[in-house]
Amino acid sequence: MYPKELEKILLKVEKPGRYVGGETHSVIKDKKEVEVRFAFCFPDIYEIGMSHMGIKILYGAFNQVPYFWCERAFAPWIDMEQHMVENGIPLYALESGDPVKDFDFIGFTLQYELSYTNILNMLKLAGIPLHSADRPDLFNIVVAGGPCACNPEPLADFFDLFFLGDGEEVDLEVMELYRQCKKEGVGKQEFLRRAAQIEGVYVPALYEVSYHADGTVKSYTPKPGAPATVRKRSVNDMDTAYFPESFPVPLIDIVHDRVSVEVLRGCIRGCRFCQAGFLYRPFREKSIEAIDRQCHALCASTGYDEISLSSLSTSDHSRLIELLDHLHRWTEREKVSLSLPSLRVDNFSPELMARVNSVRKSGLTFAPEAGSQRMRDVINKNVTQEELMHTVNIAFTEGWTRIKLYFMIGLPTEALEDVQAIVELGNQVVDAFYANKEKPKGKAVEVSLSAAAFVPKPFTPFQWFGQDTMEMLHEKQQALKSTPHSKRVSVNYHGAQTSFLEAVFARGDRRLCAVMDKAMEFGLHFDGWENCFNFDKWMEAFDACGLDPAFYANRTRPFDEVFPWDHLDYGIRKGFLVEECRRAYQGLTTPNCREKCSNCGAACYKGGVCVEKRTGVV
Repeated sequence: MYPKELEKILLKVEKPGRYVGGETHSVIKDKKEVEVRFAFCFPDIYEIGMSHMGIKILYGAFNQVPYFWCERAFAPWIDMEQHMVENGIPLYALESGDPVKDFDFIGFTLQYELSYTNILNMLKLAGIPLHSADRPDLFNIVVAGGPCACNPEPLADFFDLFFLGDGEEVDLEVMELYRQCKKEGVGKQEFLRRAAQIEGVYVPALYEVSYHADGTVKSYTPKPGAPATVRKRSVNDMDTAYFPESFPVPLIDIVHDRVSVEVLRGCIRGCRFCQAGFLYRPFREKSIEAIDRQCHALCASTGYDEISLSSLSTSDHSRLIELLDHLHRWTEREKVSLSLPSLRVDNFSPELMARVNSVRKSGLTFAPEAGSQRMRDVINKNVTQEELMHTVNIAFTEGWTRIKLYFMIGLPTEALEDVQAIVELGNQVVDAFYANKEKPKGKAVEVSLSAAAFVPKPFTPFQWFGQDTMEMLHEKQQALKSTPHSKRVSVNYHGAQTSFLEAVFARGDRRLCAVMDKAMEFGLHFDGWENCFNFDKWMEAFDACGLDPAFYANRTRPFDEVFPWDHLDYGIRKGFLVEECRRAYQGLTTPNCREKCSNCGAACYKGGVCVEKRTGVV
């Protein structure tokens, strides 16, 4: 039941639609018939959380079970949080209005390191003890999954368990185990010990960590009953994996206000900076029939007239043109538009664009990632200058005039001339427009260059690389800004301070939990939002804990160092990542998974392209 004070508070806050629930297709159940309640807490505002596909999949999967009830909670924005605190209103779930502290499970998705303080702040607003050790009962089990769960150690003290890999199956198995433990009267510690036996479940309290004198990790030792390594879960058959036929339709505009349907999982490319490309191996496609069925069902149930075909690299679907033709059999008749959010330079074609009728609205976006061919080889982008120029010329011939290109700076082996090459590439794209005799008449070209600071991430070939210092990044940002460029080119770059903190927590260990505690004392949260980020306070928190953040972010690590995530197994051999790192420093590229198997280790899951290559399917 919603708090009585809520109505008058909603008149005082920005976008009250964030906090009221009641959306079409939100799930309401009779509490008397529910045995396990799960609060899915997204550690950012409603508009971002409601755009996330993972929450839609798990919300539907959990609520399919009659005796489970999954509800949603989002981080209240600063104004709402202030009113909640002043009026004694705890964090509540949108479906029932009940306090989150009344739930069996409190689940978070770890999408981004700078959301960690929002997680702790949401627990604080809910009135739930932050530390797992302070929650001794079989209740308020705090769990998390998502990409950042691949190194959960900076949050180890706060969570009871983490889900590694695909969550559609393992999450339900743990909830079912919890249900049985409640019936048996089993305590929390026995529940956690049993949960640790389920593939894909990591219980940090069941592992002791020791350190060398220099601060590096010496070992992780499992306690009795815990596996030595925890292997991620992988769903092989994407056609039979759960996907919702409806989802709560937001009451206000959200970031991605459309139907999104996952067309494949994983990536064949092996870009050496890209964590998701390794975490989600093996590469697995959905069939045309399954995608068509899911798209049609969601449009019919939600009323949306735009579909985004979503994945890490949608244009790598082996039957993409056939898929688009199949969808057009009904989307054109029903006036539903299609968009592809992830296009690659090397498989862009007029045939592809002719079948996508919404992309003109916002221009075209590509990610060369590096300006020079040398750097593109280092990161294994496998895109040439010729392919890029061929692609933009196709775009200009087809009528596009706005091109956005994404890059990174601070990549391994990068020099200032590689940074300057980013701007030079933008100039070349402008020149290509004016040299193209079939370009749109009477229009000018707009080329936007956006450069983010590289962050080394676990389970990538660059996990050993020390991030550039902030001084080095500032120098490279200045080089971007000062390199001469056409007036048709705009240059943007992202802050070095947030990237530095991201690198600290991406490669951090369990000692960072103390820093998180201190950050809570200082009231830090919404760190991913520029107007809320307080770098000086973060540095004060590290100093108070006697930890040097540069030890985590800027230190290049030897190949034999024990990482805080080495006891977690994502199916990628460490030896393969070492070899890829060495190839990067030699400027050698590696073929994609369809061209040649690189024996990365993902074949252990016996699914997707790994099996197809071995059985001659592709």
